[in-house]
Amino acid sequence: MERLRRTMMFVPGSNAAMLRDAPLYGSDSIMFDLEDAVSLKEKDSARTLVHFALKTFDYSQVETVVRINGLDSVGALDVEAMVLAGVNVIRLPKTETAQDIIDVDAVITKVEKENGIAVGTTKMMAAIESAEGTLNALAIAQASERLIGIALGAEDYVTNLKTKRYADGQELFFARSMILHAARTAGIAAIDTVYSDVDNTAGFKQEVELIKQLGFDGKSVINPRQIPIVNAIYAPTEKEIQNAKEVIWAIREAEEKGSGVIALNGKMIDKPIVERAERVIALAKAAKLIAEEDI
Repeated sequence: MERLRRTMMFVPGSNAAMLRDAPLYGSDSIMFDLEDAVSLKEKDSARTLVHFALKTFDYSQVETVVRINGLDSVGALDVEAMVLAGVNVIRLPKTETAQDIIDVDAVITKVEKENGIAVGTTKMMAAIESAEGTLNALAIAQASERLIGIALGAEDYVTNLKTKRYADGQELFFARSMILHAARTAGIAAIDTVYSDVDNTAGFKQEVELIKQLGFDGKSVINPRQIPIVNAIYAPTEKEIQNAKEVIWAIREAEEKGSGVIALNGKMIDKPIVERAERVIALAKAAKLIAEEDI
């Protein structure tokens, strides 16, 4: 089963206290930001802070992601420091084309080779934040075997479109659809954008319910208070869990009998049903609704 990415928590790379406390927040992934959240004069110090945080603190229970600056600024320095620190994923900001992915992939490969790190160890993620990036979503998603996901960056996207964020999210529907379909075609994760009004809990819940309905793997968050809300919405119902259990049990029964035919309540079970059941079980375990011994 692939890694769950229900929540990806943004943490400013210049905030030492948040770097230390990040594993306590309960998100599936932590994204240390060296780009927009860090002023120009703090770029070097933030890079050093994040490097030593990754080397010092125990992030073993969460996926570590670092959003670097573009290669046209200090991005290459960011890549080298983060690869050497052992980050799980390098996230590219403002990805416009597949070539953007290829260029950063080459820098990562160079650092890995020069330092005896197995090539491919460091994964990549792309943030799509413009009309051009949206139209190139599929090419971006397929540009590198390192890529584990693509995400929507809505604030820059709506600015590029000469509009703004609205409560119903209609202005994001096309980009969300393109990113989601590209991710599914490439077999990688699709992560939705942040919801910046942290005090509007009702609006946040409505948006999370929408992106779950669309099929997104999860949502970027900017406040720890948003994490349990996302996790609760992504948690399966008791009925869904029971149905998933029965599918898994039917598979095991067929395997024990050496049968290539899997049936449940007189109906054939095909691959999509199995995949949905496996995801429900993974989400239920993550939400602590079931234990391993229950399956």
